[in-house]
Amino acid sequence: MTRDLISLIEGIGSPRILVVGDVILDQYVWGDAERISQEAPVLLLREESRESRLGGAANVAHMLRGLDAHVTLAGIVGADEEGNSVRTELDRLNVDHAPLIGDSGRPTTVKQRFLGRAQQRHPHQILRVDRESRENASQKISDQIVRSINSYLSQVDLVLISDYGKGVCTPRIVRTIIEQCRKRSLPVIVDPSSSGRCDDFRDATALTPNRLETSRAAGTPIRSAEDAFAAGRTLVAGLGLDYIFVTLDSDGIAVVTADGAAELHPTRRRKVYDITGAGDMVLATIGLAAAAGLGPHDLARLANVAGGLEVEQVGCVPVGREEIIEDVRRANSRTGGGYVAESLDELCSLIEQDRSHGKRVVFTNGCFDLMHAGHVSYLEEAAAKGDRLVVGLNSDASVRSLGKGADRPLVEQQQRARMLAALKSVDYVVLFDESTPHSLIEAIRPDVLVKGGTYRPDEIVGREIVDAYGGEVCPLGLVPGLSTTALVEKIRNTPSSTDTGSNEAPSERRAA
Repeated sequence: MTRDLISLIEGIGSPRILVVGDVILDQYVWGDAERISQEAPVLLLREESRESRLGGAANVAHMLRGLDAHVTLAGIVGADEEGNSVRTELDRLNVDHAPLIGDSGRPTTVKQRFLGRAQQRHPHQILRVDRESRENASQKISDQIVRSINSYLSQVDLVLISDYGKGVCTPRIVRTIIEQCRKRSLPVIVDPSSSGRCDDFRDATALTPNRLETSRAAGTPIRSAEDAFAAGRTLVAGLGLDYIFVTLDSDGIAVVTADGAAELHPTRRRKVYDITGAGDMVLATIGLAAAAGLGPHDLARLANVAGGLEVEQVGCVPVGREEIIEDVRRANSRTGGGYVAESLDELCSLIEQDRSHGKRVVFTNGCFDLMHAGHVSYLEEAAAKGDRLVVGLNSDASVRSLGKGADRPLVEQQQRARMLAALKSVDYVVLFDESTPHSLIEAIRPDVLVKGGTYRPDEIVGREIVDAYGGEVCPLGLVPGLSTTALVEKIRNTPSSTDTGSNEAPSERRAA
């Protein structure tokens, strides 16, 4: 399942996506909430810094750029300083904003958030101030938007509509988009506003409402997955959708398709710092993967991961594909340990991604037959030498070639690999059939080569490879009195419970 999800991410490519909706500028004021004001019983925030970020449909475009999509943004900004700030940031991100219309009759929507930190702990939002117009776009502006959108539909793979209820997603605009997309067999996916009004999105490919939006749209409370399934079926049938994603915060995403089939895709628990932007991240991920042709259940699986990563950030921060892959890999082990690579090529691909993020790679190898505390200590020490620990594991055939005994290994290779991967110190495990790990070391080119035992640096296998490109070779010590060979001999020489010399039958001894 883990490898399957990673393969899906790696195969998406760079689709062309048009985002239509309400453009917002998010402003943040950061500071220390150090005391109560003497003027009134309110928190006093001592300002430390300010920053601006894209929000609403502009944030969806930002998230898509972080996911390596080609993006065009259509919407409205005011003829003001904030509108210029939005355009400048879109230029920096290489987002095409030619269909972004300037309207002198309304302000750019701004959400200003004040975040306070107490006693140097994690900051929390203490106030939000909004400046906006909720009036529908004028006929003139609507005509401009429709013309711009129509000129782009032949150039994109999918359309996303991000409705924040600020006047862009009018019936005329969204109906025109959906009708034109249906004629072109172009997917159109909508994140509806919190009002719950969804009639204008009839015949869209899919909606991505949250729990509250679904409840309002279907006219029924959503307390469970079954409630979400029932509401989803109502909306899919009533609106002529292909499918719907009901996002249920920490409970995951419920997917309902046009044939009435429903499935809940649960998410794993996260440290939630800020839910701002999570819905945008879910929409962006679904849009990216849908444009690449993935089905609704795979879309939900990917969106769960991306949305989960987003709530671990403060504010709207884009999540990249590499972060999603890393999170999927980490989730492979319930203990937070490592990932068993299916091949050397796969491992090299993962390491290449790590290196692109400045990670220092450590390599070690061994049989690890009968894991013991000495192994654990040695691997923890090895992991401390860098950021990623790769363990090359002798396969069963490789162990037998080393002459350790006819019955070795005692534990078969897949079980040994799983036990290693369960350790928090281990990031990757890869099997090798040769008697030495030379080919692994040549392919991986670790920054640090380590080996536990009584070896000198010049005795460590593969040292000449690492020395040649300027890497580090590091011998590590042993935990006294612990070795697999000694444990095996002890087990062999320990009388079994049946070797007692008694004439009693086994059943009689058990009864006694």
